[in-house]
Amino acid sequence: MPSSIDPQDLPPAIALLGPTASGKTAVSLALADSLPVEIISVDSALVYRDMDIGTAKPEAAERARCPHHLIDIISPEERYSAASFRQDACRLMREITARGRIPLLAGGTMLYFKALQEGLSELPQADAGLRREIDREAARRGWPALHAELARLDPQAAARLEPGDAQRIQRALEIVRLTGEPLAASYARREPASLPCRILPIALAPSDRSVLHARIEQRFEAMLGAGLVDELRSLRSRYALTPEMPSMRCVGYRQAWAHLDGRLDLGQLRATGVAATRQLAKRQLTWQRQFRESWPALIEFDCLSDDLAHEVLLAAQRFVDA
Repeated sequence: MPSSIDPQDLPPAIALLGPTASGKTAVSLALADSLPVEIISVDSALVYRDMDIGTAKPEAAERARCPHHLIDIISPEERYSAASFRQDACRLMREITARGRIPLLAGGTMLYFKALQEGLSELPQADAGLRREIDREAARRGWPALHAELARLDPQAAARLEPGDAQRIQRALEIVRLTGEPLAASYARREPASLPCRILPIALAPSDRSVLHARIEQRFEAMLGAGLVDELRSLRSRYALTPEMPSMRCVGYRQAWAHLDGRLDLGQLRATGVAATRQLAKRQLTWQRQFRESWPALIEFDCLSDDLAHEVLLAAQRFVDA
């Protein structure tokens, strides 16, 4: 996009980010009741077809209230990257604004928001052979051992990852082995960021973390009650899935897989699923704190407020009318 364009001349869009169980879906639908929005999902799990319960995918009635995008777009056997998201999101923003409507980018995959905000680094393409090699090493030695290897090769990258974060450890090791450089060197080679819209970033965060934790526990219990284990059993019968695939590394599905394999009983599935979801929320909130500095326009709201939807709507309406 030419640098001579004044950002104020661009059409408006809204970004709504927050940790799991913070109420993003309810707020998004409240905005849709008052503004002509179309929702672009910013969620790395909602892209997968037939993964409904464990992803807390909006129900058909909710999706009927306004158009939704980037939901159910790939098979659980496929991969979807931050680069793919940015390309798709920019295309959708242009299409939505051309219809005279407002893009609402809502979700909790903070890496996608970072890619949207900052642009993309010139990272090497995925190497299927190397990934298989890393997966074989992980099966033999365990992901904590590969995390330790990453710590030796790139201490800065390893410090940002949990020892069990298989997907990110795999990608970090892949990049370091392909380039012979730490990740920071690859990320420094970044494409200029440009967007087809001016964006109001809105973040939801809890004033009391314990209340969010209680919500997470209730939500995971509801997923189990709704048939998460049966959903995964059906997925395994219909698709050629492995536990290393990104879809099956999603919180909830990873623990349910271990349950179906006999490594976790139902009580352990419940406990580990809740704990993993809390860890996910913690990482999401850490990202949001970083966004306060890199995204100065960001406005934060207490996701536990009784008037949350109304407060967010007022801020969005002021931005759209500006």
